Amino acid sequence: MTTLTTPDGVAVTGPVLDRYEQVLSPAALALVAELHRRFDQRRRELLAARTEQQRRLHAGGTLEFPAEAAQVRGGDWRVAPPAPGLVDRRVEITGPTDAKMTINALNSGAQVWLADFEDANTPLWENMVGGQLNLRDALTGTLSFTGPNGKRYELGERQPTIVVRPRGWHLPEKHVTVDGERVSGSLFDFALYLVNCGRLQLDRGLGPYYYLPKMESHLEARLWNDVFAHAESTLGMPTGTIRATVLIETIPAAFCMEEILYELREHSAGLNAGRWDYLFSIIKKFRSRGAAFLLPDRNAVTMTAPFMRAYTELLVRTCHKRGAHAIGGMAAFIPSRRDPQVNETALAKVRDDKTREAGDGFDGSWVAHPDLVPVCREVFDGVLGEAPNQLGRTRDEVSVTPEQLLNVAATPGDKTLDGLRNAVGVGLRYLAAWLRGSGAVGIDNLMEDAATAEISRSQVWQWLHNDVTLAGGEKVTRALVEQILAEQLDAIRAGYGEAYDEAAFDAARELFVEVALADEFVDFLTLPAYERMP
Repeated sequence: MTTLTTPDGVAVTGPVLDRYEQVLSPAALALVAELHRRFDQRRRELLAARTEQQRRLHAGGTLEFPAEAAQVRGGDWRVAPPAPGLVDRRVEITGPTDAKMTINALNSGAQVWLADFEDANTPLWENMVGGQLNLRDALTGTLSFTGPNGKRYELGERQPTIVVRPRGWHLPEKHVTVDGERVSGSLFDFALYLVNCGRLQLDRGLGPYYYLPKMESHLEARLWNDVFAHAESTLGMPTGTIRATVLIETIPAAFCMEEILYELREHSAGLNAGRWDYLFSIIKKFRSRGAAFLLPDRNAVTMTAPFMRAYTELLVRTCHKRGAHAIGGMAAFIPSRRDPQVNETALAKVRDDKTREAGDGFDGSWVAHPDLVPVCREVFDGVLGEAPNQLGRTRDEVSVTPEQLLNVAATPGDKTLDGLRNAVGVGLRYLAAWLRGSGAVGIDNLMEDAATAEISRSQVWQWLHNDVTLAGGEKVTRALVEQILAEQLDAIRAGYGEAYDEAAFDAARELFVEVALADEFVDFLTLPAYERMP
């Protein structure tokens, strides 16, 4: 095992495997340490502010557009012009950074690849460091992969722009400490990519670009902007070299989209409608507020629900008013190799979804599978033509109120026993894979990620703690959920046959009970699940 050279005060407790020293270099770890010492206290204060906001919402408070930022919303300002490689973003593909998925994404024909260290990943140490190595190898042209069946994967000539998604502000990297404290997963992922790949990207005429997840206020965006500015100064990069697209995937962030763009304006690359985590955030933030915030079955909530429509319309208007890209949500369908009818039905839904987004003014959208790239491109080509984006379409006619953003009660659809079974079954299957190190998991022809686990378990928790009666007359009780847990495990066991991993599913059941049936709502990724990951 290789020995690392670490700066004073830095300790790496994870195993140092082959070539890890190439990305866990003294320069990279020195930047991690510098950012931790300069910014971690502010990060902790902002996380405490999240807790205080949650307390106010529990006590009956609500969300409003920030009064203290009225001058920002009324001001005449724009974000920086689009950076090289981020002018045309009509198709973006997402996925984790293991070698096979990296090569498939880079060969997909999309304009942008979101290289994910967050929801489509797990915080397994080998994933976090190995993924950084794969990105470096991809940029130097040395990345290849041979599967267990002997199939070889190699990079093609045309590759999309890489945009890296680090972990959110709330997640630590437990294998690295500075002065005895765990470092932020955000700062760790950001610094390693910047030091190891920033110059490589600049040499290609592009730059180090990021997707920023899970923010809940413009002050969190201000912190990111200060991190970017300090890192650019430290590494001798011009201001604005780093660019970031922010995922609007929490309900508090929807109330300060304009302020988020303002804070990042020299480094901004736009906003993205992170639809699945947005649903989870609404459940989490308003979980104690009764019927007004109870969602129907997850699969019944579409982007045409009034509160989702308000959110996406406001996002496009906000972005284009300020010269920023608006990127649409995920098409998570995985084409079936065996069932053409499944494909025909699902692809029609994908096409309808992308047609709505392109018609609303989005500049591009996400897909989870290479086979969906042509569908998304065809739809956006039909609207954009030769134009790279729709930034000139300002949507001035759009006006959205706080009440519209919070109008969850108007969402059509039922709460059903099948919906409860789906939440439990999909949650179990995802958690079993997550605990084994896979964060992007194909389940029932959908690419599921950590948002899947969050929505599944939080909806079970919400229905259970709000005395929900399902459409068939069944009341959601702990006994009913435990009965469904047992039934779903039996069905999974039968479906997997000899491939059934009893230890993994026992652990998944234990974790699901801990985060779905607990008396108090707990954060799945920051508490019980994260500590289980080696």
